[in-house]
Amino acid sequence: MENRLKVLIVASEAAPFIKSGGLGDVVGSLPKALKEQGVDVRVVIPRHMSVKNSEMQDVKYLGEFDVHLFWRIQRAKVLVKPQEVPIYFIENDFYFGRGGLYGYGDDNERFAFFGKAVLDMMAMLDFYPDVVHCNDWQTGPICLYLKEIYSKMIYYSRMKTLFTIHNLQYQGNFDKSTMEILGVPYYCYENGNVEFYNNISYMKMGLIYADRISTVSETYAEEMKAWEFGYGMDGILRSRKEVLSGIINGIDYLAYNPETDKRIVCNYSAAYLEGKAKNKRALQERLGLEQRDVPIVSMITRLADQKGLDILSQVFHDMMQRDVQFVLLGTGETRFEYFFREMANRYPGRVSLNIFFDETLAQQIYAGADMFLMPSKFEPCGLGQMFSLRYGTVPIVRKTGGLADTVFPYDTKSKEGNGFLFESYDGTGILWALDQALAVYSQGKDEWNHVVKNAMNSNYSWANSASKYIKLYETLKQEATPTD
Repeated sequence: MENRLKVLIVASEAAPFIKSGGLGDVVGSLPKALKEQGVDVRVVIPRHMSVKNSEMQDVKYLGEFDVHLFWRIQRAKVLVKPQEVPIYFIENDFYFGRGGLYGYGDDNERFAFFGKAVLDMMAMLDFYPDVVHCNDWQTGPICLYLKEIYSKMIYYSRMKTLFTIHNLQYQGNFDKSTMEILGVPYYCYENGNVEFYNNISYMKMGLIYADRISTVSETYAEEMKAWEFGYGMDGILRSRKEVLSGIINGIDYLAYNPETDKRIVCNYSAAYLEGKAKNKRALQERLGLEQRDVPIVSMITRLADQKGLDILSQVFHDMMQRDVQFVLLGTGETRFEYFFREMANRYPGRVSLNIFFDETLAQQIYAGADMFLMPSKFEPCGLGQMFSLRYGTVPIVRKTGGLADTVFPYDTKSKEGNGFLFESYDGTGILWALDQALAVYSQGKDEWNHVVKNAMNSNYSWANSASKYIKLYETLKQEATPTD
C-alpha cells in the first residue's frame, strides 16, 4: 500500500460537524466515497465555536505550534476525530471562537492563519499528501503559500493542489493591506496573481496558483467562463480552461434513503409508492394544509434572488390560480419573508410558510410533496433537486448549472425523463414548466407514477463522482516531478 493515493481535503466547514450550505454537505460525504475506493483521505476544517458538541466526542489533542502572520503570532492547536475518514480541527479561539463562520472584518487574517496552520500541521503529523484538495475562497491562500513558500521544502515540493469552486459569487476579496498579513513577496500583487480591482482576492489565488481547478457540474464549468456568470473571474477561467473540469456533486444514498429514513412518516420505494401518499397526507396535516388530493409544490431554499424568488414572486398569484398547494422552508432576505408571509395569510390552507430550518421537516417535505421547484438564476450544482429525485418529488427547475446536468424533461410518449425544465429566467418560464408538470399529474396516478419512478431511479450517489475525482488526483500525482 506504499503507493496508495493520499489526499487531504481542506475546507471551512464539513457536515455533520458544521455547515452553512452545500459546501458542508460535499465535504461531509465525498471523503467517504473516496475512502471506499481505496484513497487515504483525510479532512481538515477550523474548530468553529459552533461545531456541534455532540460530534466532538472522542476527539483527541495531537499538539500545537505557533503560526506567524505579519507582526502577530497565534497558536494553532490540532485535534483529530479518529474515525473511518479522520477529520482534523485547527483550533484557535481568537479566530474561530465566534458564533458565525464568515462575515467578519478580519476574515482575511482568519483564513490566512488557517491556510498556514494546515500546511504546518502536515509536518507535525508527518503526513504529506499527494494532493491538497482546496475548496472555495477560504482555502485560496493554501495554493499561494504552497507555490510561493512551501514548495521550496522537499516534503512539500511534490504536493499538488486541486481547487474546487462551489460558488464563484463568493470570492473573499479584501483590501490590499492583506499582503502584509499573508507575508508573501509583493510581486504576487504587482504581477496580478492575487490583485483583483486594486484589492486582494482569495478566490483568485486559488484560480491562479492551483495546479488544477474543478467546479461542481459540467454545465457550470462552461457557464462560469462567460461574463454573465464569471463575476469578474471569467477571463482567468478562460485562460486556464485546459485545467478546468466540472464534476457533479452527489448525495449520500445511505443517509438519504426513503426505504429506511426514520425522519419520514412512512418508508417507501419506487415499487411501493403508497407509502409516499401517506407521507403527503401527514405533511398536509402537520402544516395545516387542506386534506385533499391536490399537487403540493415545494421549495427548500435560501430566500434570495439567486434562487429565483424574485421571478417567482412576480407570478405567485398566477401560480395559485392553479389548483395547487405550496410549501416553503428556509430563511433569507427580509423582503421575501414579508412577501411569503403575506401569501400565507392570503391563501390559508393552501400556502405553508416555514421561516426556519428544520432537517426533519425538510425530509418530510421531500417525502410528502409532489413537485420540487428550483427556478434558480444560476446553480453551480444544487443538491435540492438530487434529494427530491431520491424521494420521488419531481423537480421543476431552470435549465442552468447542475440542474441542467441532473434533471431531464419528461416525455409522455417515450416515458423518459425525470422532471420539467424551463430556460428563460422569468416568471412565464416557471408557469410554463409548472403547467407541463400539472398536465401530466392530471392524467392520473399511473401516468404521474412514471415520472416519479424515473426520478427515484436516477442515480446521483457519490460513487461515480468520486471516481472522477480520483482520476483528477491520479493525473496530478503523475504530474508531480521530483526535485533535483
